[in-house]
Amino acid sequence: MPIRRRLSASLRHRVAGPDADRRAAAIWLSPGERRFAPTDPICRVHNHAAMYAGGLRALLLQSLHPLAMAGVGEHSGYRGDPWGRLQRTSEFIAMTTFGPVDGAQRMVDHINRVHDTVSGTAPDGRPYDARDPHLLSWVHIGEIDSFLTSYQRYSRTPLTPSDADTYVAQTGWAASELGVTDPPQTVADLQSQLAAYRPELQVTDGARDAAAFLLREPPLPWAARPGYWMLTAGAVSMLPDYARDMLGLRVGKRLDPVAERLLLRPAGRVGTAAVGWALSEPNDPRNSPESSAVANEEASP
Repeated sequence: MPIRRRLSASLRHRVAGPDADRRAAAIWLSPGERRFAPTDPICRVHNHAAMYAGGLRALLLQSLHPLAMAGVGEHSGYRGDPWGRLQRTSEFIAMTTFGPVDGAQRMVDHINRVHDTVSGTAPDGRPYDARDPHLLSWVHIGEIDSFLTSYQRYSRTPLTPSDADTYVAQTGWAASELGVTDPPQTVADLQSQLAAYRPELQVTDGARDAAAFLLREPPLPWAARPGYWMLTAGAVSMLPDYARDMLGLRVGKRLDPVAERLLLRPAGRVGTAAVGWALSEPNDPRNSPESSAVANEEASP
């Protein structure tokens, strides 16, 4: 289908960059032992279109920690190079989930070297450091909670409670390699750790700017924005109530449930389904017979 091919190519260009084919080959087609089997919960979640809305939710949630947001604002270039940041993040997640073990380790080592250069002072005068295990933990749990929440909402086959615990535990390898000292091992651990950060969260100018950029000023042509806004609607609908309140993303106590039921959730479902349709395009390297053969033959036991 030409339309699906064009949409798939556009998504790959945005998410993986102009050298998407090279990156895809290194992840999906390179020989070598894999850490996870294709049927593992981490592969099921990270290979689903729900990652798009989940990723947007993660960015909104993570922005509420003032020190984490200070580091992002000063060092990530999310306004000057938003697609570059997305491409680096997506490559990290894909390589550490689906790529060869040695490639995943090289990716982790590279990110650690980058983190060595990220430090500074937040607007409130407090120092921040990307190697701080406490901040690394906040970024990790905000991310995996968002991915899991989105998958459970939009997948036709949500994870069982046991598989959801396995997903949380499996994400702990990369987190530990990056310096997270106590990554959660179960969903209950994850929720407990998220709750422990609540007193530290606040809305800063940086958080407001990030939300405005993500929700109202996306760096996309106008023709692509309706589909993107469907995903952001889904992302907003999945945020915890406290996060929506802090970011001013409610429409009122009486109207909020109506907007949730009739607008946000349906829009998110349609947007995710459209992405899933595009990602199932046969020419996408992850769908190739060669990719399946490599993954099935070389997954770690």
